[in-house]
Amino acid sequence: MSRLTSVLTVPALALVLLATACSQSGGGATGPQATSTVTQATGPRPAPFDHGAVPVALVRQSGAGDYFEQWGTGAKAQAKALGIDLSVYDAQADNAKQATDLSTAINSGVRAIIVDHGFPATLEPLIDQAVDKGITVVTYDVDTTNAKVVTTSQNDADIANAAIGALATAIGKNAPVGYVNVAGYAPLDRRDAVWQKALGDNGWTQAFKVGKVTDSTATDTVPMVSAALTQHGEVKGIFAPYDELAKGATLAVQNKRLGGSVKVVGADISNADIQAITAADSPWVATAGTDPSAVGAAVVRTAALQLAGQLGKQSVQFPAVAVTRDLLVSKQIQNLDQLRAALPALALGQVSAADWIPVVAH
Repeated sequence: MSRLTSVLTVPALALVLLATACSQSGGGATGPQATSTVTQATGPRPAPFDHGAVPVALVRQSGAGDYFEQWGTGAKAQAKALGIDLSVYDAQADNAKQATDLSTAINSGVRAIIVDHGFPATLEPLIDQAVDKGITVVTYDVDTTNAKVVTTSQNDADIANAAIGALATAIGKNAPVGYVNVAGYAPLDRRDAVWQKALGDNGWTQAFKVGKVTDSTATDTVPMVSAALTQHGEVKGIFAPYDELAKGATLAVQNKRLGGSVKVVGADISNADIQAITAADSPWVATAGTDPSAVGAAVVRTAALQLAGQLGKQSVQFPAVAVTRDLLVSKQIQNLDQLRAALPALALGQVSAADWIPVVAH
């Protein structure tokens, strides 16, 4: 999910939630991967970035798949380039732990807290507490009613529209379709709103809806979709607006030997997704999303601008791009590095940028 908010975000939030782990840096974020590049700053750094490292906490609810790993890599690399001492907490499948992590971060003396995914009902009281203490709070794929919080997210409506448009191209109008989604996650709920309208616009009949977020979402999605396809063999297409759900749906279609008649579209993009989409005879024909490492970096830049008093707005959205199987196969794209070269719009280098901020890209 993006990935997912409630967790997902996604990542849209985004989610598939793995083993619990919390790590705190003692001297800043870990360095960028070998493929990172940094566009150097040209202007002087404003306060508080002009006097040593700035303490910031990243409180995450990450999920399964390499999307979250790449998001975190981008965030850490951008933090290091900015001179941010980044403490990282990751509750993964434990909402209570994320609340504890956020409470710990609030009392740790940080200047800002980035909240990446999570359930609003769990987090909002603590977010309010952080704001009341004068801490800058930036969320990614977490809905909040606090007007002082800066919210960031993928453009989930664009993601859904792009993916559903690809499905319409693949199966046409007036077809029976399947739906794999989970309610209660902000990015997925926003994508669901687009889906509900698309059903009527395209004359599609929704034959089934299944879905569940677990600590192994893709694997656990397979039997649900397989059972649904057994009952509804007439289905021509499946929309699964989170890539772990799309992976599971794709495996189910392949296991049922329906790849020639059932097409899958998803959302979000990662190296693992690219491999699944480009695999021989894959029914996964399109996805739409953002570059996770670029988004992680842009969220950190957003927090830095807010800390410096230069952001000037309370929300930032990251534009998405459509990625089709035909594009990936025709250009022999096998990973995100190659996709970035083919689709420069993924870089997000102009989002939350300033002359004093070195921009990290992968």
